[in-house]
Amino acid sequence: MKIRSKHSILGLFVGLLALTSCEVTELEGTNDPNFLTPSEAAPDFFITSIQEDFARHLDGDVAGDPNDNWVTGGFQFGDGLSPLGMELTRLVSMQSRDYESTYQDSDVDDEWDNAYRGILFDIRLMTPLAVEAGQTRHLGIAQFIEAYIISSLVDFFGDIPYTEAVQAPAIVNAKLDSGQSVYEAAQALLDQAIVNFTNITSANPAVELFYNNDYTKWVKAANTLKMKLYLQTRLVDPGAIAAFNAIVASGDYITDTADDLEFIWAGTSASNPDNRHPRYGLNYVSNGPGDYQGNWLMNQMMVNDDPRMRYYFYRQTNEVPGQEADPDEQTLRCSLQTPPLHYTNGGFTFCNLPNGYWGRDHGDDEGTPPDGPVRTTWGVYPVGGRFDDDSFSPVAQPTDPLSNGGNGLGATLILNAFMVDFWRAEMALAQGDAATAQTFLEAGMTKQIAKVRAAVSVDPNADLSFEPSATDVTDFINTVVTDFGAASGDDQWNILAENYFVAHYGNGIETYNFYRRTGFPSTLQPNREPDPGSFPRSMFYPNQAVTSNSNITQKTNLSVQVFWDNNPAGPAFPRSN
Repeated sequence: MKIRSKHSILGLFVGLLALTSCEVTELEGTNDPNFLTPSEAAPDFFITSIQEDFARHLDGDVAGDPNDNWVTGGFQFGDGLSPLGMELTRLVSMQSRDYESTYQDSDVDDEWDNAYRGILFDIRLMTPLAVEAGQTRHLGIAQFIEAYIISSLVDFFGDIPYTEAVQAPAIVNAKLDSGQSVYEAAQALLDQAIVNFTNITSANPAVELFYNNDYTKWVKAANTLKMKLYLQTRLVDPGAIAAFNAIVASGDYITDTADDLEFIWAGTSASNPDNRHPRYGLNYVSNGPGDYQGNWLMNQMMVNDDPRMRYYFYRQTNEVPGQEADPDEQTLRCSLQTPPLHYTNGGFTFCNLPNGYWGRDHGDDEGTPPDGPVRTTWGVYPVGGRFDDDSFSPVAQPTDPLSNGGNGLGATLILNAFMVDFWRAEMALAQGDAATAQTFLEAGMTKQIAKVRAAVSVDPNADLSFEPSATDVTDFINTVVTDFGAASGDDQWNILAENYFVAHYGNGIETYNFYRRTGFPSTLQPNREPDPGSFPRSMFYPNQAVTSNSNITQKTNLSVQVFWDNNPAGPAFPRSN
């Protein structure tokens, strides 16, 4: 829901602040017919845009909105940091056998641009206005979002411009700050945000898209983000675990699903601006879905009788070539192929799954066959698609909007109560306390599955007789918890990791970080290519950043590790490539 042109804002404030050349291509447009007057450039206008750009930082955009920070093109479909992480952790399919040719520098220009030209730029413009007006809640929200943005950029890129960023023309070539110092800055921002959430304000934001101006919840979210950063640094900071536990002891963090921090998409319009969940907007289209669901995730859930399958995935057919139907070279070429040796030796699923679950293997680069009307797509959770009730009808039905499930009324998952339980399980297991880890594994699964089941309410035509029963859910959770209790060592880590990945469907930032932090699960389907190159421990710097900033030198490869990742280098870590 863009409410102003960034070009107009730049024209208005170019004398105050502008972007450093390392963060953005040249911006013009001071004669924009939508030019805002100073009286119109109020903190409320900025904070609304900052909130939406924050959500798109995770989930990207549906191409076509001229007022956003995303452009069409590149390998990545739809952009956003979360889809990058989901591809690398097999939640959706990665369609290239060579990591470095897949994740090139130009493919992350949009994410960088949205962070610097969009969010940080707007925060810098808004801050003096909000300070002058005494609008401390605006400042607190901006500080929280800035802390999340800069820490996630470190998670994906490593060292980044920060202290000198967004300061042109005074500073043109912003230096790189160490990832550790940026994390420290994020923690300081969160401390400031908590103060601004609790002190006196002249006015609340007119549009607050997360908590409807409930600042007790914002304080919980800020403390929860602090916990996330402490968890992330537990390998390199001796004080991180104690700091994490101190917040737990305070009780002032997200413990209940009612306090979850997530962006709810309105799901009412496909025209500019498109306010549906981006993954819905990219897949519920006239030519069929664009994403491929990952065969590893679907197989994992299928063999375990996971009760979330009908919520996560919508099947357009009940026949897959090589399973219920004859092999078909045109729509599924691999149905006529022999699995590669490393798949056979490892016992990994290959190519096709039964019961209509039409996905793709990790690293399947066999182009785009005419399978749009049959491939499995996103379901009702978390993107607001269709609940799978065995209707097996195509999602491409533009004349019948009710056939499209929740119409994109989905959620961008940011900080959730179930995530915190999984964090606590990881912390406990890392300290050798399997019993406590088991307790929080159960709690996290219980909360997340309840959240998934509640999402079906947005699909008015769903046949709910296909929902799993309460007994089905309880039996599934009990089986996982019992198996965890009976396991030990790497087997326990694999059970925690597999269930962590399944529960975080829709948030690839968390799964990518977990995978590099722990190396588990070792059960992930490997790349189709036996030697796909180094698993990306960080992304290349964006092309626009390297070419425009003399202080940024491109990495030699994707194996460069971020500061909190002190695990072994090389192909043996993570444990599945």
